[in-house]
Amino acid sequence: MYQMDARVRYSEVDETHRIKLESVLDYFQDCCTFHSEDVGGGLEFLKGQKRAWLLASWQIVIKEYPKLGEQIRITTQACGSEKMFGYRNFMIHDEAGNMVVKAYSIWSLLDMKKGRPCMVQPEDIELYGMEEPLPMEKVSRKIAVPKEGGQQQKGFLVQEYHLDTNHHVNNGQYVRMATAYLPDDFSVREMRVEYRRQAKLGDMIQPMRYELEDGYLVVLQDPEGKIYCVVRFIR
Repeated sequence: MYQMDARVRYSEVDETHRIKLESVLDYFQDCCTFHSEDVGGGLEFLKGQKRAWLLASWQIVIKEYPKLGEQIRITTQACGSEKMFGYRNFMIHDEAGNMVVKAYSIWSLLDMKKGRPCMVQPEDIELYGMEEPLPMEKVSRKIAVPKEGGQQQKGFLVQEYHLDTNHHVNNGQYVRMATAYLPDDFSVREMRVEYRRQAKLGDMIQPMRYELEDGYLVVLQDPEGKIYCVVRFIR
């Protein structure tokens, strides 16, 4: 298990003085990046091997959103692998040591030279160690999209500030985009994300919003309907 401590910053909270959902993802992304760097499997190591870990899906459950100025601890652990996939848990604990956020994520190991997933080798996982997965509801990494009933939103172009070191839209940026289509009074208690395709600079994103019994589904796709990312928000 790897951990890092932080204090919730003003730039990370919303009008309720609680941490924003996209800021939770930023903390998780930073934590696993530091984990990889500290065990010798970081960005330069992967670049030398012409490989990269790409996020395939999120399942995040929020019991409580940490508040402005609160000291929190972010932890992550590798919890399994299979074929071309690696599995990883994340947690946030509050000042009293209570787990207030937990998450399960699936990652795909990509061969950058061939442009397709490659098999995870034992040495790829041995760097991190292996922990028992957190007890969470088992859900598919694939999110079903209704065939009808969607409300088309105004499209927009991918900008430079959306990109990460792989020159694609950053994982957290998709969630930032999707949350813009939630009602102001909607409180997210669980979020599931499926990443299907990588959007690049200048690509047009045409969002579609679906209202469900337990929340909302936001689909980020191109004008032809090819999906980049599906985000399900559960109240």
